[in-house]
Amino acid sequence: MAQLLFSGRMIIQWLLSEKSKKIITPITFWHLSLLASFLLFVYGYLRNDFAIMMGQTLTYFIYIRNLQLQGEWGRFPKFFRVFLWIFPLLIVIYGFNNDQYDAARLFRNEAIPFWLLLLGSLGQIIFTLRFIYQWVYSERKKISSLPLGFWLLSLLGSTIIVTYAIIRKDPVLLAGHGMGLIMYIRNIYIQRNEVKG
Repeated sequence: MAQLLFSGRMIIQWLLSEKSKKIITPITFWHLSLLASFLLFVYGYLRNDFAIMMGQTLTYFIYIRNLQLQGEWGRFPKFFRVFLWIFPLLIVIYGFNNDQYDAARLFRNEAIPFWLLLLGSLGQIIFTLRFIYQWVYSERKKISSLPLGFWLLSLLGSTIIVTYAIIRKDPVLLAGHGMGLIMYIRNIYIQRNEVKG
């Protein structure tokens, strides 16, 4: 469900951008991002996969910040906002206090060669950096937007993840990021034409 929501946000953004011939950052993009990140965080908890949870934590708060920049965050009920802010922290504290997580095992997996683990991790880091770049850019402009650098980092990170998925024979990663590649290339094209026009 989380992956479907992540893909859905990109499809909505892409279709709206195609329609207007410029890059659009709809509020729905951030709503779906936050919900998908929340669900993926829960999934990581249920699978006892601390790496998934930590991977979601950073972008989770960037999604909240973008909702703030678009004036949407204040429309959520206060209890719900407080819950969303503290939820990841509470789960991590609970997991460590109940010995569910072993920091030494996080990056060891006998089924994956170390070089391949590094390749996959590099792709994920670059893919996450796109939202850090987007966040810094949006803070400077004081408006939530998806700049060209976001799409370039998306393309680079996704290409590495697709390579990893092909080597690992992972159809879920391949399908999710393979489709994303098309949208990232198209958004780069739209944004370059927007700048020229």
